[in-house]
Amino acid sequence: MTVARAALLLTIGVAPVAAQSNQSWSARVAASVMRRSPSAVYEKWDYTAGLMLLGLERLGAATGDAKYGAYVKRSIDSLVRPSGEIATYAADEYNLDQINEGRLLFGLFDRTKDARYSRAADRLREQLRTKPRTSEGGFWHKKIYPQQMWLDGLYMAEPFYLRYAVRHNDTSAINDVARQFLLAARHLRDPATGLFYHGWDATRSQTWADPNTGASRVFWGRAVGWYLMAALDVLDDLPKTHRDRAELVRITQQLADAVAAVQDPLSGVWWQVLDQPNRDRNYLEASASSMFTYAFAKGARVGVLPPTFHARADRAFDGMLTHFVRTNADGTVSITKICKVAGLGGEPVRGISYEYYVSEPIVDDDYKGVGAFLLAAVELGR
Repeated sequence: MTVARAALLLTIGVAPVAAQSNQSWSARVAASVMRRSPSAVYEKWDYTAGLMLLGLERLGAATGDAKYGAYVKRSIDSLVRPSGEIATYAADEYNLDQINEGRLLFGLFDRTKDARYSRAADRLREQLRTKPRTSEGGFWHKKIYPQQMWLDGLYMAEPFYLRYAVRHNDTSAINDVARQFLLAARHLRDPATGLFYHGWDATRSQTWADPNTGASRVFWGRAVGWYLMAALDVLDDLPKTHRDRAELVRITQQLADAVAAVQDPLSGVWWQVLDQPNRDRNYLEASASSMFTYAFAKGARVGVLPPTFHARADRAFDGMLTHFVRTNADGTVSITKICKVAGLGGEPVRGISYEYYVSEPIVDDDYKGVGAFLLAAVELGR
């Protein structure tokens, strides 16, 4: 380690991770992330950075340790200009993934009253005002994926969209958020298992889509995790008297039951393809397992799910420690067995079969897994 890097680590309060082995897993994982990327979490505006920073923000709120909030602020400030312009963000891509990091803007504005954060939030909200939609009003996942709703998109946009709408007393937008969840459930829920497919093509013409339903054909763990986390986070802000709240609670409960039914009984975690345990090349996957652990723990805490789901979350977290967590020689902690990426469409066609989902690269320390693991650890107080 260079002298300059060591000095930066000390300045931001990151002690050697090896000396923190008696700390919580959330603190150890956070210290490892901040040690690997001391200046800022990521060099561009990105949904994975947003997930990671949300975990750090929650850890700061839970512990009262100011270094986590300072790191979040430094990361956001590296991209958000005083004018509210966001470096590396292009609104005309109409990409739902680019909304997620905006969730950090609300807390930063509340803590600092710096208008840059509210101006940046306004920019993200403008993308949603003109974003292409299906005939039923569902957001296209990206402009390059016309007429397609993906489960991923519910997490990427709706928690930001709803918090913005509530703060601006925008009843129409609040209704729109609920509609996105109900539309996805209508088109993507499998009546036999209760699980949700990854995506839906309103035209029913994509190679990956069932020609009758338009839904894709595989239950990918992380896609289901995105939806379940999003639903529980949105229920924090959806008014108690909202006309669609009871229905969203019911959908969330049914999906959680379906996910619980495919929790691996031996390891306590979940498979990359949820309903095909032990099939050749399928594997226990960290990001989906972390997402479900977080959702189960939070759902039990806020009363959306029965208290038994807290025990399921604790069991899953124990399994994650066994199967996904590695302590490195330098004392840092790595989260392993993370599916790097999976999508639908493109050339060659993605998302068409089981074989596609088990063939994507498996990596360590991807924020999609690390951020979700941190959220789960904070939620469980571990």
